Amino acid sequence: MSVILYCYGTSPYSKKTETVLLLKNIRHEKVIVANMLPRSEITDLLGIVYRQIPLLAIGNDIYCDTSLIASILERRFPASQGYGTIFPNKKGGGADTGLIKVFDKHYVDVVLFPLGLNLVPFDKIPPAFVADRATPDTSAKKLVVRCPPTWSISWPVKRDSTDHKQSLVEEQLSDGREWLFDTELPSLADASVHFVSLWIKGLPSTESLFDVSKFPQFMEWLSRMTAYIERLKAEQPPVLNVTGEDAAARIVAASFEPYNVVGFDECEATRLGLKAGDKVSVGADEIGKDFRTTGTLVALNREEFVIEVQGSAGLVRCHFPRILFNAAPVS
Repeated sequence: MSVILYCYGTSPYSKKTETVLLLKNIRHEKVIVANMLPRSEITDLLGIVYRQIPLLAIGNDIYCDTSLIASILERRFPASQGYGTIFPNKKGGGADTGLIKVFDKHYVDVVLFPLGLNLVPFDKIPPAFVADRATPDTSAKKLVVRCPPTWSISWPVKRDSTDHKQSLVEEQLSDGREWLFDTELPSLADASVHFVSLWIKGLPSTESLFDVSKFPQFMEWLSRMTAYIERLKAEQPPVLNVTGEDAAARIVAASFEPYNVVGFDECEATRLGLKAGDKVSVGADEIGKDFRTTGTLVALNREEFVIEVQGSAGLVRCHFPRILFNAAPVS
């Protein structure tokens, strides 16, 4: 069963997904796409209008959003079959699976990552890239950049806010634990904080945020996690790139996971005003909400929506998370 990652080199969330694939020792290939729309490899060949990167294809199933991708990789490539895990047991026993998922989605994605966006020097970025991250405001006939309201605040306030959140990670590590949730091996929590930290560290004028005298445990953990990832990269075969055309042909020809694995929760569907076989559009609640993918609803549970989508290459099944996404009937 082929695993294909759609990504581009400077995408922070692509780095996160690559780290998860490394931790789980899953062989995969890449389709390198542009950092701006259009991406015909996705929108035309696969019929998926979702604009964010990365996407991950496992056979004929294509998964959107890194939180869902991480959860699905753990389910479809379990440790019981010889793969690694991103939810390892704590050193005292037991695994904080649910807590780590909440930490990943709501602390890292909703709190930490936007702080990094605040530090991006958008005045030095090509206007075309900024415009690509904008939403049309038809009433005002202009583009509105999708950004947190805090982008307008001063640099010292931005730095202090980031510094404060970093101090919470320092506090978590203050008892000398090796990994964030005191696990036997790095977990999804470590992968998530690591990719955001390295991304922020690579931005201009952020040196003061990585002061070893202020955050000794954090900086030691960051070095340890980086070394761990580099060691895994050296041990595993290099990742090969494939073209969008080749990837699409293989995806549409591949088998998909049986419908009953995800299932169809009639109670949830009724609450949402949906039923199996409905033509629906699915999109994010906020960022990217104007880019909605249309298809036939074939599966639904508390974690994900699954729709069948027709692209020029053929039929694929597209999965979206329930958290921060919604599905609406299309007449």
